[in-house]
Amino acid sequence: MKTIKPALKLFAILMVLTGIVYPVAVTALAQLLFPYQAGGSLLYDRSNLTGSVLIGQPFSDPKYFWSRPSATGDTPYNPLASGGSNLGPTNKVLIEQIANRTEQLESSGIQAPVPSDLVEASASGLDPDISVQSALVQIPRVAKARNLSEDIVRKLVLGHVEDRQFGFLGEQRINVLKLNLALDSMK
Repeated sequence: MKTIKPALKLFAILMVLTGIVYPVAVTALAQLLFPYQAGGSLLYDRSNLTGSVLIGQPFSDPKYFWSRPSATGDTPYNPLASGGSNLGPTNKVLIEQIANRTEQLESSGIQAPVPSDLVEASASGLDPDISVQSALVQIPRVAKARNLSEDIVRKLVLGHVEDRQFGFLGEQRINVLKLNLALDSMK
């Protein structure tokens, strides 16, 4: 009995500290110091919410750059179903998916070889970025669909290249939603 009361008091104190005080303090600090990131890194087109730079979106219209495929099941880019497909490289379903995606891209005018990030889903299924090469191979289709010169679209693409994180992590990439919003804002 002697040890139960102090243990319960300590439990209550730690529960209040770690369950209430700490989360409230971290949330308040994040809202104060990093309001854009703490709010979900949301992008607006005029006053309409269009999405987050952190979660990919499906684009299928030829006048837009297409995102990396999503592996989140029946609803693409569903953050509640985030996760990879867990299909191995010799799995017949994965091989068929890649073949179908490659065929679709080639029928849209993309020349082989098709970059892998346009036919393979990311581990989370929510990747908002594509490689620079994936954007470059889509330029002819987008330029034609928008009646723009390929040079204008190429300049826009190259202006949206994001460098490696901290200068050494990952690869250069392009956020598809930002790029497509920039395309829509062109006159």
